[in-house]
Formats: sequence, C-alpha cells, structure tokens
Amino acid sequence: MPFEEALKKLESIVGSMESDELPLETLLARFEEGTRLTRICQAKLAEAELKIQQLEKNAAGEATLKPFAPDASQPNES
Repeated sequence: MPFEEALKKLESIVGSMESDELPLETLLARFEEGTRLTRICQAKLAEAELKIQQLEKNAAGEATLKPFAPDASQPNES
C-alpha cells in the first residue's frame, strides 16, 4: 500500500473515531486498523529515510545510491 493511501485512510479513521457516534466494537476495530496503517506509514518513512541517507553525489554532481554501511560506532548484536 502506498504511503499516501495509508495516511489518507488513517486520517479518515481518526475523523470517524472523533465523531463520538461509533459503538465500542467499531471503535476497537478502527483502532486496530489504524495501528496497522501507522506501522505501514512508519515503515515507508524509515525506508525513505534510509534511501535519503544513502544518496550521495558523484564526481559529475549526479545523485547516486551508495551501499548501506551500518554505523561502525554501534555494536553488532551477535
């Protein structure tokens, strides 16, 4: 699901939950769906952030992706 679509659905869910017209069962179902959509949005944003961090300009000034190298200051979890 594209980020924009997930965000639009999430906004719709929040709006319907704020209306105070939904029964508890429906509110819980919307909350669960909203939580799932939030995870999707967070994953898409993290992916975009990683790609941005990997962008670098080559000698010709063109943006290229460089391989991801984990931060050497963080210990490996083995």
